[in-house]
Amino acid sequence: MPEHPTGHRPTLEAVAARAGVSRATVSRVVNGGAGVRQLVADKVREAVAELGYVPNPAARTLVTRRTGAVAVIIAEPEVRIFSDPFFSQQVRGISKELNAHDTQLVLLLVEGPEDYERIARYLAGGHVDGALAFSLHADDPLPAIATRIGLPTVYGGRPAWTPAPGGPAGVTYVDADNRGGARLAVRHLADRGRTRIAHIAGPGDMTSATDRLDGYRDALPPACPPMVAEGDYTVEGGARAMADLLERHPELDAVFAASDQMAVGALRVLRERARRVPQDVALVGFDDMRSVAECADPPLTTVHQDIEGMGRMMARLLLGALDRDRGGILAPTSLITPTRLVRRDSA
Repeated sequence: MPEHPTGHRPTLEAVAARAGVSRATVSRVVNGGAGVRQLVADKVREAVAELGYVPNPAARTLVTRRTGAVAVIIAEPEVRIFSDPFFSQQVRGISKELNAHDTQLVLLLVEGPEDYERIARYLAGGHVDGALAFSLHADDPLPAIATRIGLPTVYGGRPAWTPAPGGPAGVTYVDADNRGGARLAVRHLADRGRTRIAHIAGPGDMTSATDRLDGYRDALPPACPPMVAEGDYTVEGGARAMADLLERHPELDAVFAASDQMAVGALRVLRERARRVPQDVALVGFDDMRSVAECADPPLTTVHQDIEGMGRMMARLLLGALDRDRGGILAPTSLITPTRLVRRDSA
């Protein structure tokens, strides 16, 4: 049990006296500094445990110039974030990596344009060491805010913007091979003998959607005319797009949806219109969120991307950039993770 009177927090000086070392030595050990012999460091840690010493967060920040916190910014309304399992998987990956490095996650949500002023004030206030941001749209002001503040930031998804004048030469991001994954989906449908393959695309101002649309066009058989309707990565958006496609192209016999959520919406409309899946219309999604794909009726054939793994890698890149040996400078290194087709019953 810690040896200190109730209500009195042990001090750095008390730890130093117990360990028989200087206050500065204790500070270096507690704050992860170098230059302390292993035997001495062990004595300090033993004294910390015996006394129940807990570092003062404000003092620790002054010493390390680090808050031990990272902002996670999701540029989507709250109702969507808590209803779409994509976001929970990505945040879970981020959280696991930050927890492993004793770093606190601070979640910041964007309900509308007016929220960016609040977020900018918070980021500029020195409350976090860096930021992880995803689901950004092409006109999102966040990259300019991060550049102006000088805040190390890693983005989820290939950015649609160009670096600001005078800013860093590049941005760091983690993304999936969206275009390659879309090609896999469409080629699978073509190999199954489908000749009228339609596409439910994501929002046109997001690079994940435009990359998947490009992949669809890449792999579309020459004799098959493009048939595209835009959704918004939601079940409702997928249903609206599917209804539009059936109205304009009743002859379609396959659909590649740019997300599993939209594929579920498409399934609902196809069932309402008495179109059997996969007999009449084969369907392929994108994401491979098992809670969605495996529970669909029929289970979804879909393109797998490692959503949780991408979250972990985003956090890993940011933590590496914040390492003191690298001076807190974010290297313009980005990663594209592979995708693969997962076959189930819908195609």
